[in-house]
Amino acid sequence: MKNIRYVAALLLIISGVLHIALYFKTPNDPGIMGVLAFGIIYGAIGLLLLMPNMYSVYLGLIFPIIGIIAVLVKIGIHNLSYMMLLLLLIDIVVIVCCAYLLINRIKVKS
Repeated sequence: MKNIRYVAALLLIISGVLHIALYFKTPNDPGIMGVLAFGIIYGAIGLLLLMPNMYSVYLGLIFPIIGIIAVLVKIGIHNLSYMMLLLLLIDIVVIVCCAYLLINRIKVKS
């Protein structure tokens, strides 16, 4: 389970770096400040996942879900670029990893 946690942490850190890089690539786009904010939040959650706290797993589950919903509402599924598709794919993998960690923790407590 530690490896899954490290995979989720690494993917969130990579996603955070990609979000920040996307901001610097197109700084004049409308709504790009949200991308920068999510990049910083994802990087911070990725670093928190490296520590043995359970709240970071909850954050790793909640914020990618919010990010996916925000992208699909704002941009729409038909107008996604390859970079946004990559970021959405990373979010989905992180959600699955964090959900797995939470489900196994609940099973161990029962």
